[in-house]
Amino acid sequence: MADLARHTLVYLASETWAPLIAPDEPALLRNWAAEGRPTIARRILCDDGDAIALGVPLPPALGKRRVALRCAPDAVVRTTPPPLLRDAAAAAPRAWQMTIAALLLCDPKMRCFGSLAWQHLTGLDYLTDTSDIDLILECADPATADARAAKIESVDAAAPMRIDAELVAPDGAAVQWREWRSDADQLLAKSPAAARLVDRTALFA
Repeated sequence: MADLARHTLVYLASETWAPLIAPDEPALLRNWAAEGRPTIARRILCDDGDAIALGVPLPPALGKRRVALRCAPDAVVRTTPPPLLRDAAAAAPRAWQMTIAALLLCDPKMRCFGSLAWQHLTGLDYLTDTSDIDLILECADPATADARAAKIESVDAAAPMRIDAELVAPDGAAVQWREWRSDADQLLAKSPAAARLVDRTALFA
């Protein structure tokens, strides 16, 4: 449980939820788990101890703030990966639909996180006129990463929103597609434990 992948969704037992919420947090959070809404795994901090480190991003109307939570392992009912883009597409604005269709041609199994994912998962208003689309594409090797990053670049040129996509290596290290498309020898790779610079040639080794 301590090795949850980035963006993993974590569902908690509703009876364990109330003690996790500070009194000054928005009322919206009181019935969060009872409504079947997930939390998301976050990076473990030194003061988290043995607890499961979680977060809940609030909608823009409530300040677009992420509430940090900690829970005991036995509070977790289930975990799931972030939603598939094809499943979340219905929650996206009409102006996004052609771009989403083009992205799915690149990888039908790509997943999404961020505002689109949370609007799909909760039914609450997370998307705004300035929202990005945040994507996850698993890549087995550099050639796959090259092909998918090139396709995203071609779609991004005419997209009505900014496309932020992570190319994820088999070990879970993720790099932004724009960085991969650059000629940099070292890239910023994110993992559950930390973000670090890695050699391009080592990312998919």
